[in-house]
Amino acid sequence: MRLTPDLRDRAFRWIADDPSDADRAELQAVLAAAMGGDAAAVAGLADRMAGPLTFGTAGLRGPVRAGPNGMNRAVVIRTTAGLADWLTRQGRTGTVVVGRDARHGSAAFAVDVADVLAAAGFAVRVLPGPLPTPVLAFAVRRLGAVAGVQITASHNPPQDNGYKLYLGDGTQIVPPADREIEAAIAAAPAAVSVPRVSRSSTADMLDEYLDRVVTLPRGSARALRVVATALHGVGAGPLSLALHRAGFTDVTMVAEQTEPDPDFPTVGFPNPEEPGATDLLLARAAEVDADLAIALDPDADRCALGVPTPDGWRMLSGDETGALLGAHLIADAPPDALVANTIVSSSLLESIARARGVRYDATLTGFKWLVRAGDGRGTGLVYAYEEALGHCCDPDFVRDKDGISAAVLACDLAATLKASGRTLLDALDDLAREHGLHLTRQVSVRVTDLDRIGSLMAALRSNPPTELAGAPVTVEDLLPDADVLRLRGDGLRVIVRPSGTEPKVKAYLEVVAPVAERDAATARLGALADEVAALLS
Repeated sequence: MRLTPDLRDRAFRWIADDPSDADRAELQAVLAAAMGGDAAAVAGLADRMAGPLTFGTAGLRGPVRAGPNGMNRAVVIRTTAGLADWLTRQGRTGTVVVGRDARHGSAAFAVDVADVLAAAGFAVRVLPGPLPTPVLAFAVRRLGAVAGVQITASHNPPQDNGYKLYLGDGTQIVPPADREIEAAIAAAPAAVSVPRVSRSSTADMLDEYLDRVVTLPRGSARALRVVATALHGVGAGPLSLALHRAGFTDVTMVAEQTEPDPDFPTVGFPNPEEPGATDLLLARAAEVDADLAIALDPDADRCALGVPTPDGWRMLSGDETGALLGAHLIADAPPDALVANTIVSSSLLESIARARGVRYDATLTGFKWLVRAGDGRGTGLVYAYEEALGHCCDPDFVRDKDGISAAVLACDLAATLKASGRTLLDALDDLAREHGLHLTRQVSVRVTDLDRIGSLMAALRSNPPTELAGAPVTVEDLLPDADVLRLRGDGLRVIVRPSGTEPKVKAYLEVVAPVAERDAATARLGALADEVAALLS
């Protein structure tokens, strides 16, 4: 690969317009190597200049590095300038709340966001220090803000950071707002020319957020031994406070993972879903004979549960936790209540809702859609979840996933069951006997060349399977609403889509069968997973 004049000139212009000395030096070094004929440097430069970042499932995300295709001060400044212009043209003036996690660059990025918004005339309230994303989502609604920005990359790898945007109702942006804001960003001046002033005030919202969370438990039982981890993220302190305030005092944190650390040194990938991420948690839970294990992701908007079994500890899937929390919250919900999950999540919640006489909806992937379930505004919503460990348990106050409130409610349910000599696994067995087994699994392919995602989806569309796991299947293409293929057969379902946050193609599998056919259903799910993996390979 050779350095073209266009690529060279674009790099020179970006360097000239970058307000960060460190980022200018970084990109200058890459450009110098590329001009010296280093093919790897040319490829790296082309990738850095291939931006801009765009709003995906949960905002902007990218590696912390110089250039338009990364998270850096220049990108954050121009993004915020575009946001400010869009809000102003929409007539949305007033307060904007800014928060951050503890990742590389987060502190500086949050300052730039606040300073650009202040210069544009907004009243800026900044959360004090690194805090969970749900606290920011809560603050937007509580303060009547017109928008909120959280600097976070959630559970992405250590080298990434991101920019998550909420509007005044506390929801994430959806089309056409995302494209309109991207257009405003593209029209923003060079970062070095964007006005900035330091004129923000602090919004210490953690206590109010915790005061709300501790009102969520339904039962009075509190005898429960809990072990929890924040996976080096920002959730350890808030989770400990929430559990103790709610009355759960027998709580042990995994010490090695309690303090925020942007390098995530004890996990290969800071996502509770990933193999090995919860090894320390489960080992500690077994050591102290705990009743429940809890893992938050780094920005504490996801919650994973671990439970003891006769064969040792295991993590529940997001669908298992979703069914348990959904049934728990539906139990005292009004008749017009609404519950929702995504189209890639288990169909068990729908069956539970139908049996309990409450409304149900399935949405596209992402909480920006889930909290708008039903009528497009989420009217009557009492609970929503997605299989990727996201749970919205208090949508009137936090219209997004919230790992801390989910953890408190999980403890509430587990303690209530324990008081009657039962466990979360017993409750899952009850649901299986009433609604049938709903076995789920995910198959995914990680790519290094993003073009391969499009080619994989195109190949499936042009030559879809006609049979899976011994059953004829029909294919439904959800384009143009979403890049999703849904395959259905007798007692099975497969949904294939590109990830909105990672370089992956994901397939979501479900097999439904009577509880007496557990062994056969488990074998069928395994066969289905093998066939789908072969399709994606």
